[in-house]
Amino acid sequence: TYPRPSCLFFFKQLDQIIIHQQVELLEAILGTETSSKYEIKNHLGQRVYFAVEENECFDRRLCAPLRSFTIRIADGAGREVIRVLRPLRCSSCCCPCFLQQLEVQSPPGVIAGYVVQNWDPFLPKFTIQNESKEDVLKIIGPCATCGCFEDVEFEVKALNEMTTIGKISKYWSGFVNNVFTNTANFGIQVPVDLDVRIKAVMIGACFLIDLMFFENSLDGF
Repeated sequence: TYPRPSCLFFFKQLDQIIIHQQVELLEAILGTETSSKYEIKNHLGQRVYFAVEENECFDRRLCAPLRSFTIRIADGAGREVIRVLRPLRCSSCCCPCFLQQLEVQSPPGVIAGYVVQNWDPFLPKFTIQNESKEDVLKIIGPCATCGCFEDVEFEVKALNEMTTIGKISKYWSGFVNNVFTNTANFGIQVPVDLDVRIKAVMIGACFLIDLMFFENSLDGF
């Protein structure tokens, strides 16, 4: 019920988005997977949105990185401006059907676009789609995503996969943080004139990449 232009005004002149996952004390001490919470910041490090993952404890323990979730993103006034929905689906290069898919809504109830995993035996690949499920951009990750002592970059490309227009980077967080928690820091770089709804979908893509490639599947047990 919110006017569309006011929901994503923050993205209008932005070409860099920083996503910082908050450290959960219980997770750090006990190694127990908890619901993720994120701060979404501008290039100056100022928090503009706050995101909270919603799902059941059973999902986190049993399904771990494959778990379904709803992530609600709110502004400083507590108004929900973006909703990210992930159903429970497969995630294997050996299974080309029923792969990962996200729906991003902004405002909640109004579809902004989709993130769809593409089958590839070697590389992580995704397609960014608009609200009409028309392909807009591609995301291609590296063959190895372990990222020991360095950042891991997923390139944002045009549909021909030849032209790179941006990237999603998982920043190296340090040895202690990576061993004892799953907290992560990401940066999203996209053209400043990219549709604000697609920028919102890129945030959803970042959450999906985090869960698929940077969470230990054993943490839920």
